[in-house]
Amino acid sequence: MAITNLVFCGVGGQGVLLASEIVAEVALRSGMDVKKSEVHGMAQRGGSVVSNVRFGDKVYSPVIPMGEAHFIVAFEELEALRYASYASLQAIFLVNTLKVNPVTVLSGEANYPQAPLAMLGRYFGRVITIDALALAQKAGSPRALNSVMIGLLSRFLPFSKEAWVEVLAERVPGKAKDTNVKAFGLGRDSFS
Repeated sequence: MAITNLVFCGVGGQGVLLASEIVAEVALRSGMDVKKSEVHGMAQRGGSVVSNVRFGDKVYSPVIPMGEAHFIVAFEELEALRYASYASLQAIFLVNTLKVNPVTVLSGEANYPQAPLAMLGRYFGRVITIDALALAQKAGSPRALNSVMIGLLSRFLPFSKEAWVEVLAERVPGKAKDTNVKAFGLGRDSFS
């Protein structure tokens, strides 16, 4: 199998790193060679967070070269735009329609770009949006936003639903398991 490159991006506190860990574990258990890297933002909550996951028959580096990502999984609209340079022209963007103002916008030094999704749409053919926060709340907790995003992503990757649910149930705290599995299902069912 050729290498599949995924960029996960968002802001601190959204569960970006846990989501990328779950995807890496699902791929690993499915017999793939997997490499992963991550960069934490300057702030625990609110700073930019990005993680690369690569899987295939043999992967030599965890770092995705610019222009070679097959998927950009963005937990926030501006972060999708920020990491668009990693996407190949055929990439699929999965974008949560949440807007989180960065510190520069909050301080008045910058403005949040008008219509970041429209900007992406000019250059990339597949920009799929989802209100992951609303679906996470429907599942029982806004903290399950990452599970909604994983559910949506699962529609595009060659792994069984059972593999996803098994890893997800193992990786989230016991009291949050049912909510996260439900959120995963809502994200998965949002795209057919």
